[in-house]
Amino acid sequence: MGARKVFSVSVLAALGALTACTPAPPPPPLPAPDTVHDDVPLPPGADIDIPGLEPESATTTFEWEGSLRPDDKKPEERVPDIVKRGRLIVGVDQSQYLLSFRDNATGELRGFEVDLAREIARDIFGDPDKVDFRFVESTMRTEALQSGQVDVVIRTMSITRERAEKVDFSVPYLDSSVRMLVPAASGIESVEDVGDERVCVADGSNVVDMARSTFPEQEVLRTRTWTDCLMAMQQFQAGFILGDETILAGAAAQDPLTTVTGEAVAEQQYAIGIPKGYDGLTRQVNSTLERVRDDGTWNRIFDDWLGPHIASRSAPALQYRPDEPTEPDAPADTEVEND
Repeated sequence: MGARKVFSVSVLAALGALTACTPAPPPPPLPAPDTVHDDVPLPPGADIDIPGLEPESATTTFEWEGSLRPDDKKPEERVPDIVKRGRLIVGVDQSQYLLSFRDNATGELRGFEVDLAREIARDIFGDPDKVDFRFVESTMRTEALQSGQVDVVIRTMSITRERAEKVDFSVPYLDSSVRMLVPAASGIESVEDVGDERVCVADGSNVVDMARSTFPEQEVLRTRTWTDCLMAMQQFQAGFILGDETILAGAAAQDPLTTVTGEAVAEQQYAIGIPKGYDGLTRQVNSTLERVRDDGTWNRIFDDWLGPHIASRSAPALQYRPDEPTEPDAPADTEVEND
């Protein structure tokens, strides 16, 4: 019995000596102080631009000539093919809260732009429900019009020089400014407050070039949708989002830990995209935009969707171009000299 005790004590003593000689494991490494988590997969289809890329197009204000003024014709004369088909095909988004989104409870599309599409259908068919909504990605808006997949696109499509060369536009239906969506605790209130945070924008938007010119020292994360941008910021893959305030207001309404900054980087105007040369449809759409402006419908749908989230505003001014530019008359006292 005594021998067993001596043996046990000896073994324990030896184990204690080995433990004392074994170095303690190093502590786990502390996370890097960087605000961007590169170990989290990026949203599908997203790309990161290195700092310093030049904008692909000019970000200066485009002096647009205006749209076509409505005439006194009926829809059957302006858009006979659409009337014969019996429905209006409209390209929209389905994830821009407040503007055009799918209601999870009902599965229906709702929002400011959806209501606007129904008003166009009301004036063509007398029925606001005769609309066939088609989801169109931001990068494919122009192509969807050129290929005939849709009759019109109502998807926060701002008027730019490059787009105006390929498609026609209605008069503007909504003014918006470009601002930043930031985490409420970030302390970012203006462009000057931005450090080395990565900026996120939706690909296919003209805001991509605004991000490159406004933040030349930042990486630019381009995602397929603005919803993907919000998710990327929530996962610390981007420090803030640069976008139109109408879009950012919807994101802020979904995530109370974010806020839209007060500083405007640029101003935008949304118009309805129409296939190039389809003048009858342009006049038909503009007749609806005039009506909803005059009868109070525009104010109602703005108050329903955007009023609680952005500053109050009126419908944009109507911008029409002369149907047939006329040559100036020569002065009456001009004389032609013969050589």
